[in-house]
Amino acid sequence: MRFQGIFVPIIIVILVLVFILPIPEGILDLLHGVNIMISAIILLNTIYIKDAEEISIFPTLLVITTIFRLSVNVATTKLILADGSAGKVVDGFGNFVARGNMVVGFVVFIIIVIVNFLVITKGAERIAEVAARFTLDAMPGKQMAIDADLNSGMIDENEARERRKKVQKSADFYGAMDGATKFVKNDAIAGILIGLINIVGGLITGMLMRGESFQEALQTYALLTIGDGLVCQIPALMISTATSFVVTRSASDTEISQELLGQLFRNHIVMYIAAFVSFVLSFFLAKIPFWLLTALFTYIGYSLSKQQKQEAVTEEEEQ
Repeated sequence: MRFQGIFVPIIIVILVLVFILPIPEGILDLLHGVNIMISAIILLNTIYIKDAEEISIFPTLLVITTIFRLSVNVATTKLILADGSAGKVVDGFGNFVARGNMVVGFVVFIIIVIVNFLVITKGAERIAEVAARFTLDAMPGKQMAIDADLNSGMIDENEARERRKKVQKSADFYGAMDGATKFVKNDAIAGILIGLINIVGGLITGMLMRGESFQEALQTYALLTIGDGLVCQIPALMISTATSFVVTRSASDTEISQELLGQLFRNHIVMYIAAFVSFVLSFFLAKIPFWLLTALFTYIGYSLSKQQKQEAVTEEEEQ
């Protein structure tokens, strides 16, 4: 417990050292693994929250993870340009995703960057901006409502204090999220620029300093750049998605998975219509997948219809 107070300062010092010092391949592989898993943990946590303010540290967490990802990206760039290698994780991503083909890898990398930057990050930034504006605009009304309840005797002084604190905390949270989303957006831009630097710098290093031909240098450094870009952009994509979940999450008593299933699959008529559409499409497209979907939607519709009838009978008996 006594070491918790120095945990964050130690992490910040390590991030600064990763920016400056040369990092061996083994440690760099570990850092890439940490980057991927921390991003996955953050994404999963945002799925299971009931209220955005449950994870009030999220704006600060965004800043720390962005700096960490950039520091690892810079360390990988130094290793690529200096040694022509970047560890097993980067090499594995380059060969597994790109299948050894730099054109395929480049296309996949560009698609991920476009989805992350133009769709998820831009959308999350706009939503955070609007949420912060509406939260701040609603503050005076909420404060007046608390004062009115206090004056009428509906709540005591302690509860009024707690409500004011919650209103202030909500305003601070969405205000911080508005600023933190800028880090996510600029991180996506930095990933594109670092990828270009890796390719150009790698070609210059390979041809002028190592005596390689243009084709050899391009094959070596392009695959490493693609691997580096993918291993950094996939965690960035997860963090951007987590940010979108947080800024679009309204206060609720249930988790997002329960709400999604409860609200999307609640009408048996919709399921029957979806089953019919899927059945019609099976004549023009792949038959087996759409037949499976038809059977699934029909079963869901039947189950919902049966459940709703049972609930109606129960309500009549209670009355």
